[in-house]
Amino acid sequence: MRGPVNGSPDARRVAVGSSVGAVIETYDFIGFGTAAALYFGTAFFPGQSSVAGTLAAFATLGVGFAARPIGGVIGGHLGDRVGRKPVLVASLILMGLATFAIGLLPTYAQVGVIAPILLVVVRIIQGLAFGAEWGGAILMSYEHAPWRKKGRYTGIVQAGFPVGLLLANLVFLGSVHLAGDWAWRVPFLSSIVLVIVGLIIRAKVPESPVFEEVKDAGKVEKSPIVESIKHDWRDILRGIGLRIAETAGYAVSITYMISYLHNEDLASKSETLTSLCIASAIGIGATVGWATLTDKIGRRPVYICVCAFAVIFAIPMFLLVNTGLILFIGATIILSYAVCQNALAGAQGAWFPELFDAARRASGASLAYQISAMVAGFTPFITTLLFVWLGWIGPALLFALYAAIGLVAALSTRETWGPEERRLAAEAERNAADRPFVPEPAKELL
Repeated sequence: MRGPVNGSPDARRVAVGSSVGAVIETYDFIGFGTAAALYFGTAFFPGQSSVAGTLAAFATLGVGFAARPIGGVIGGHLGDRVGRKPVLVASLILMGLATFAIGLLPTYAQVGVIAPILLVVVRIIQGLAFGAEWGGAILMSYEHAPWRKKGRYTGIVQAGFPVGLLLANLVFLGSVHLAGDWAWRVPFLSSIVLVIVGLIIRAKVPESPVFEEVKDAGKVEKSPIVESIKHDWRDILRGIGLRIAETAGYAVSITYMISYLHNEDLASKSETLTSLCIASAIGIGATVGWATLTDKIGRRPVYICVCAFAVIFAIPMFLLVNTGLILFIGATIILSYAVCQNALAGAQGAWFPELFDAARRASGASLAYQISAMVAGFTPFITTLLFVWLGWIGPALLFALYAAIGLVAALSTRETWGPEERRLAAEAERNAADRPFVPEPAKELL
């Protein structure tokens, strides 16, 4: 464990600043998923059946996820080479401009085939920006945070994602009654306000003290991505498995579920978006709560228990929504989000950085985090095909498979915050009154 035992003086401000950026990035990126499920099939891919239009819209959604690993490589390399903060600012600007541009795009009815091409280009830019964002944001919070509260502080950043989801769905819920294309244009155009606020906040966030340590010691890697792949490839693979359960599971239980409820006439757009808003609001506190729990019992137990629950919950999840009762639909969305997604995201915030050495931490964590996004990005497309082939049981089994992959990955990944680590950190904290940094004999915990 490196950096101040009790955290830097800016720890809270950094966590909040990183979280604000996560809110904006999620608003922009996840907003596209909502629009793809509800509007883009007819706006950019008309003249086809509802299923074909949805498939085309979800394929475009997947392109952005496919670009995220490239963004993760670039952001991770720069984060380990020049610092975490520059990556945060640059990714936010790029995402903001791309999202605002979506609100200005012409539709297929206006310019023909050029419209979906432009949509794909802008989506790729979104993917690059989002891929670079997470590593910088989570590491800034992690490396400023107190040793014994790193789960909680990174949980604040991870909670930015349900906040962004809530804002996106509130705006879409408010715009659903607008005439014509304005129903989906307004949410994207509105994002420029959030970007400006986010840039003001992030400009005041100080650089990571751990990166400054590494730089002062002359240990900055020349090729952090290459070194991470060489030394950390096993943990990168484990991280991919851990992430698939969370992000690909979300793609089934939330992103695809929106389209499923709409196409099967199980719930109206307003009912679906309202349920998502409630789930997102609950998810804010749930994410921080799950993350804080990992500080007390470790990262691994939370992951194992939640993945096991998700395997069991897969088929009941669809049985409940198939009733068409809004009470059951809302409860299912809340449960799948607040438990199956938020708990895993909360644990990842501290667990992923702890798997990698500080000098190549941004590269390793970003690779593990973003490569899995390719699976998640095309999951709604795959899930739609499975539904055409097998009915609702296909998506249910896919959700169970993703959870099982996460369970196996969690069982094979070492605990980084077990009883011994927690004891040593508590001891270091008691001895830190006169010395804010860890003495050499205490050694690194990670």
